[in-house]
Amino acid sequence: MNDITYSKKNEEIECVHYNNSTRSYKPHTHAGHLTVGYVESGTVCIVIGQDNLICRAGDEFRIEPNVLHEVKTIENQPYSMLVLCIKTATDYNDKLLKELQNNILENPENMYLIEEMAKDAGISPYHMIRKFKHAFGLTPHQFQIQSKVRKAQKLLEEDKSILEVTYEAGFCDQSHLDRCFQKVLGMKPTEYKASLAKGWEELGE
Repeated sequence: MNDITYSKKNEEIECVHYNNSTRSYKPHTHAGHLTVGYVESGTVCIVIGQDNLICRAGDEFRIEPNVLHEVKTIENQPYSMLVLCIKTATDYNDKLLKELQNNILENPENMYLIEEMAKDAGISPYHMIRKFKHAFGLTPHQFQIQSKVRKAQKLLEEDKSILEVTYEAGFCDQSHLDRCFQKVLGMKPTEYKASLAKGWEELGE
């Protein structure tokens, strides 16, 4: 299914073009990125928090950084839309949670012991997980899986092999990479790499 094109001119802005797509995406967040979208044709449901936005051709939508959202098709009908993910600075008052988020973003392949961090902060692991999810939309584990996939994307953009990507991003094996990639992005790493090549062709690179 060659219905998605990824293109990136720099580290600040990523463009994703969905062309007659019927893909749906499970709840996820874009850490440190503002997301804006424009529906070109068809109808698609954008779920932001508890709100279901039915977006039709000509409609625009905006998703703030770290806000949990998902994409759903309407009766499996195709849609086309253009989405920009724009890197932006975000402030959060809880330094411990922000530090944990930054550590996971920078090194998602590492192991993070929530129990030890919670003990240092004088709270229970359960309370810390709840606070993290309230702040960033996902549990630390869910956020780490998503961050591993984001790192895998970046490594694929650097033309690393699937084997290199698997271990540098912290996955157990290629099957683990494929499953997580499919869950977060709705496609396999090989499909993503093909969509990158198509995007670069359209940009004239």
